[in-house]
Amino acid sequence: MAQALDIDRWNLECEFNNTDHRTDLNGIDRLIVRRGQPFSISLYLRSGSYQPGVSSLDFVAETGPQPSEQYGTRASFGLSASIDTSCWSAAVTSPPGDMVALSICSAPDAPIGRYTLTLGHSARIEFILLFNPWCPGDAVYMDNKENLAEYVLAQDGIIFRGAYKHPIPTPWNFGQFESGILDVCLRILDMNPKYLKNPGKDCSGRRNPIYVSRVLSAMVNCNDDKGVLLGKWTGDYEGGVSPMLWRGSVEILRNWDTQACQPVRYGQCWVFAAVACSVSRALGIPCRLVTNYLSAHDTNSNLVIERYVNENGELVQSKEMIWNYHCWVENWMTRPDLKPDFNGWQAYDPTPQEKSEGVYCCGPTPVRAIKEGELTFKYDAPFVFAEVNADVITFMKKKDGSTSKVSSNALVGQKISTKSVGSDAREDITHLYKYPEERKVPLRLNYSKYGGQITEDNLIRLAALLLDYTTGDTTLAVRNVVLDNPEIKVRVSSKICDKIQTFGVFKTQK
Repeated sequence: MAQALDIDRWNLECEFNNTDHRTDLNGIDRLIVRRGQPFSISLYLRSGSYQPGVSSLDFVAETGPQPSEQYGTRASFGLSASIDTSCWSAAVTSPPGDMVALSICSAPDAPIGRYTLTLGHSARIEFILLFNPWCPGDAVYMDNKENLAEYVLAQDGIIFRGAYKHPIPTPWNFGQFESGILDVCLRILDMNPKYLKNPGKDCSGRRNPIYVSRVLSAMVNCNDDKGVLLGKWTGDYEGGVSPMLWRGSVEILRNWDTQACQPVRYGQCWVFAAVACSVSRALGIPCRLVTNYLSAHDTNSNLVIERYVNENGELVQSKEMIWNYHCWVENWMTRPDLKPDFNGWQAYDPTPQEKSEGVYCCGPTPVRAIKEGELTFKYDAPFVFAEVNADVITFMKKKDGSTSKVSSNALVGQKISTKSVGSDAREDITHLYKYPEERKVPLRLNYSKYGGQITEDNLIRLAALLLDYTTGDTTLAVRNVVLDNPEIKVRVSSKICDKIQTFGVFKTQK
């Protein structure tokens, strides 16, 4: 008959475990581990000793206020001969005796958050479980050491602001491992309306980085909830801090936490994105901040930006606009809810611009879906597609109230930028979001073919007819081109120069 172990005390081996799980930057005073990876604890028995095949120990892992096996927030398991990293499991790694070394592993798809682990009838320990991008079984797995160092562990980074022609790098401290920040991030999850409405279901959803990213997209702004930041885009920042003065996420997150979850004043796009990046990295999701120059804001999902100017050519205020730049974040994860080949970077935007499913949030949507024009994919693909690809139509509002369409060569979605891995240089990732918008193909024409068509003023009229075989459409382009006479330089030797001079004298004498 199996005999239950009589546990007197235990050691969570926090320093060893946190270091092994790359959470030691959070501190080593409590147990913080990543899912799908074993951790070790030591048990000291009050009486008896551990005997293989005779001793038994039951475990129950629970998270959230309403743990349930149905929701995956409660797991019961016993001792096994060896660890199974595909599910909750435990095994003894020490020889028989009154000290028992345990190896325990969570499922790689277990919900993240605060856990209690009950061992037998007398031991109850607490720990925090995070996403594990080092674990191949985790949905956020990233197989690149340098990328993991940059997108999970790096606490300092660069945000690109400025203008399309002059990107300006701005240093930012994400501070995801600073004291107390992880607790603030977990509190953000607990303050979201989905948790307050149905905590059991919400905690179950925390197994899924898609769900967590969408919650963060809504909770970093405060438009629908007790979110972190209040946005303001005018020059008067009375009663708060100008967005231009923030230099990191830590002060913002701590202020929100200590002020009873009242929104911190004020944020703009790069501040919203930076705070979201800090929270994503703190929870273990690889994340990077992205800047889109000349970013379109499409309000009616028609993928067209309608701009208005007055008769002086000055822009008239409208809901649809083109920002000089806009920032969002990308989280790395698989997308089992979509067809294959859309794993990897997923764009999500915490800046409150338009509502999605009744809430001010946006994404996550696969970056590749934006490039391939897959606009039916979850979530909010048309809005992100328009930010980088929208057509721009400009109308002139006349004094008599009438409008007329005017020509415009406005650009959208230029120099999409992020910080390079391992350096502060700007990496251009425009090619990940869109195909080249135009392709220049040089056409070489021999002078014998066109020489007779040149006018006395060195003008030639060129016409090009483009036929799209897929649609049958034709496009005609006509240009008047001014040809410059080539500059001809002749190099002659000094001996030839002497002969020319002699010949010149002879002619003069004649």
